[in-house]
Amino acid sequence: MADSELTTDAAVEPDRDGPTDAADAVLELDGVTKEYGSETAVTDLSLSVRDGELLTLLGPSGCGKTTTLRMLAGLERPSDGVISLADEEVAGPSTFVEAQSRGVGIVFQDFALFPHLSVRENVAFGLTDRDGDAADERVDELLDLVDMPGMGDRSPDQLSGGQQQRVALARSLAPEPDILLLDEPFSNLDVRLRVEMREEVRRILKEAGVTAVSVTHDQEEALSISDRVAVLNDGRLEQVGDPEAVFEHPESRFVASFLGQAGFLSARVGSDTVDTSIGSYDRTLLKGLADGYAGAMVDVLVRPDDLRAVPDNEANANGTIVRRQYTGPSFIYHVELDNGDVVRCLHNHAEDMTVGEPVTVDLVADHSLAWYPKQG
Repeated sequence: MADSELTTDAAVEPDRDGPTDAADAVLELDGVTKEYGSETAVTDLSLSVRDGELLTLLGPSGCGKTTTLRMLAGLERPSDGVISLADEEVAGPSTFVEAQSRGVGIVFQDFALFPHLSVRENVAFGLTDRDGDAADERVDELLDLVDMPGMGDRSPDQLSGGQQQRVALARSLAPEPDILLLDEPFSNLDVRLRVEMREEVRRILKEAGVTAVSVTHDQEEALSISDRVAVLNDGRLEQVGDPEAVFEHPESRFVASFLGQAGFLSARVGSDTVDTSIGSYDRTLLKGLADGYAGAMVDVLVRPDDLRAVPDNEANANGTIVRRQYTGPSFIYHVELDNGDVVRCLHNHAEDMTVGEPVTVDLVADHSLAWYPKQG
């Protein structure tokens, strides 16, 4: 059975202040493909974006996420498939609506503010269909929304990076687009400000009631601000779901490895147990394991908080610490088990062990674990 054929139990949608009705779609992609000569950047992508949600396209460089965003914006035309926005086809075999006519707002990586215009003038730039008083009222409303009242007369070079991002967001929201597209919106901010602005941008989008699609390669960013995450790999959709479901129950080995620090325990499935080099466990430990797998070899996904390493003598130990990562609040110890598997164990920063130290690794997970057919 291939990775893509694995199925998992349905996850419960968490309360993230986002919508849950899949039928209430603002944006739909149906079999969208984009080719550049002999190269295919996006392959047969089908995806819906719900009214009022923030969906993030997540994946490594070159996976097709930016190409997808450009097709949504009308900056690229699909080679095949259909894109519909607000129940109207905007790209298809015989249809292509230009970017300026789609009712789509875009926030670019570099914010792209006009340096010769004031904050107010930047925000008002797209309000060509409103008279002076109505435009002023809309600008005031948006400056309040992004927490910048009284700053309208400043120029972009007088603003911090976070303030520039807020202005770019307000400018994109001004014409009340059907959907807002965010292209790596936090990549130009320093780490501290990046974390602060994630929740601030989410707040602004939710208060505005706008539907948004964001693009990033940053896993933490995607998991922290999104209602749903769509993971792309090599131009194909690997998995889409709420952040908790995608992280905790990845449907492919790629998703498991891409999100967080993943380790894999080699295991043999028995009639009642799952046998690994660190112990035997009830086979119900493996999520969605069907009958008929007795005797099969599988790889069990374990993350650092699923395991604990305890110093032990060489005679009793089942592994050796080969690397340690200090993160401040904690250590992540890389342990090579006796059978050659390498796993990671999360420990408090006060639990100081050394590279080369023999340890016994125990499974401490209190939840079911994802698994995949054994590679090789």
